Amino acid sequence: MDMNRRQFFKVAAVGLGGSSLAALGMAPEPAFAEQVRQFKLTHTKETRNTCPYCSVGCGLILYSQGDGGKNVAQNIIHIEGDADHPVNRGTLCPKGAGLLDFVKSPNRLKYPEVRKPGSNEWTRISWDEALDRIATLMKEDRDANFIAQNAQGQTVNRWTSVGFLAASASSNEAGYLTHKVVRNLGMVGFDNQARV
Repeated sequence: MDMNRRQFFKVAAVGLGGSSLAALGMAPEPAFAEQVRQFKLTHTKETRNTCPYCSVGCGLILYSQGDGGKNVAQNIIHIEGDADHPVNRGTLCPKGAGLLDFVKSPNRLKYPEVRKPGSNEWTRISWDEALDRIATLMKEDRDANFIAQNAQGQTVNRWTSVGFLAASASSNEAGYLTHKVVRNLGMVGFDNQARV
């Protein structure tokens, strides 16, 4: 392109003026696909959580609608990976990407249930009843099956009739405390969900 000095200054002035206006905020908004997602999730509540599937512990963002009061129940409408989470940086595996179906499944257990001896159906109980029942049954079994000494008379303090399966998405601190509690009770069978 052949350009003289005067034309060059005109083009430079127009370019400088346009870029100055853009820097001052006069440029049109870019049309990103991100804006469509923001429109869909405009009136939702954002909650961070951890994926329940495996031991990786990916971060999730759950989007729900409703105020949770008497008028409108909370309803999760969208789940995506948390881009700020150090483990997955916003990505999800196929199981994690299908978590919305997991949450909305009619077979999902939402409260504790117990099947009493001799019964063939499950009965709903409260959380307090469930925790009390677990504590009572553990105490009875530990009292009945605790081994303080082995055949040689050595102190072993073992409880071999019960095992414990820990959650894999727990933090290091929670895992340490779980390990201490289980070992102090004398449990020998202790494993983590990550290895199952």
